[in-house]
Amino acid sequence: MRRIDQLLSEYGESHQNETNKSIHWICVPLIFFSIVGLVASIPSQAVQNVLGPENPYANWATLALILVLVYYITLSLSLSLGMMLFSVLCLFIANVIARLDIAPLWMISLIIFVVAWIGQFYGHKVEGKKPSFLKDIQFLLIGPAWLMHFIYRRLGIPY
Repeated sequence: MRRIDQLLSEYGESHQNETNKSIHWICVPLIFFSIVGLVASIPSQAVQNVLGPENPYANWATLALILVLVYYITLSLSLSLGMMLFSVLCLFIANVIARLDIAPLWMISLIIFVVAWIGQFYGHKVEGKKPSFLKDIQFLLIGPAWLMHFIYRRLGIPY
């Protein structure tokens, strides 16, 4: 069995309840996005010096996502392409929020992060099982890939 199949199967063991699954479809992408927003909010003069001071994507989140995508590539090239598209979407939305200047990106991201985690823990309370990342930290990255693999299966794309 491929490593990605093993990880997705193990992750799925604690995600059988339909309510918990539904909550995950909302909260996992929000958590992923909120982390992108929080990391993008870290002052990034050094990154801007390398990637260009006028580049709106010259921030720590872009660099962190490159590393995350390398991890996904080691698991599945096909799945990593979907995760790359979602990552780019998260960077784009974070950039739009920052430019709108309604509130600081870090504040909006922090609120989303807290609310989404409350949702996640509620879902696991309903499920009656602990979140997978408490067993193995890499499941924080497997959660988004687990959702992506369902999209791939629906579209008939091998992962």
